Amino acid sequence: MSMKTKRKKKHFITNFIILLSFFFILFYYWKSNTEEKSITPLPQELNETVKNKMNSLIEQVEEVGIRIIITEDYRSIEEQDRLYEQGRSTEGNIVTNAKGGESYHNYGLAIDFALLDINGNVIWDMNYDGNGNGKADWIEVVNTAKKLGFEWGGDWANFKDYPHLQIDFDLSIEELQRGERPPE
Repeated sequence: MSMKTKRKKKHFITNFIILLSFFFILFYYWKSNTEEKSITPLPQELNETVKNKMNSLIEQVEEVGIRIIITEDYRSIEEQDRLYEQGRSTEGNIVTNAKGGESYHNYGLAIDFALLDINGNVIWDMNYDGNGNGKADWIEVVNTAKKLGFEWGGDWANFKDYPHLQIDFDLSIEELQRGERPPE
């Protein structure tokens, strides 16, 4: 075999190995970034820890003369999609930027609340002071919720969701979509 043939053969093998490596890296990258459907079933109710903290919230604010009502907790994917369409393809105001599967409600990790006035009417008045202590009841509820470990949607930079409280257990929506779940 001539020297020229040996170099061509060596060059071919080197190029083949480089090309094979490139395709392997490309396949690995594609596989790791392909969204896999979760085989972990979606929850059908509020997470037990969130439920217990929600009940503690209701009790603690009641002790200072504030009555609240939980207006939403677990929400199905279908319900979330219907809410997302509100103000877009159906009538009403936009109330969420999250499609089905993109909300912590869909994983049983979020609740929404409202105040009850002295007549038992549901109100969303953030300045209402029903217990007469000179502080807005809404903010008193939020502060109590934060002490219990809830994150408040009113603190969000882009889409303020004042009735929203969630405990995400340091799990992102993407992790939940992949099937990761918090402890009960």
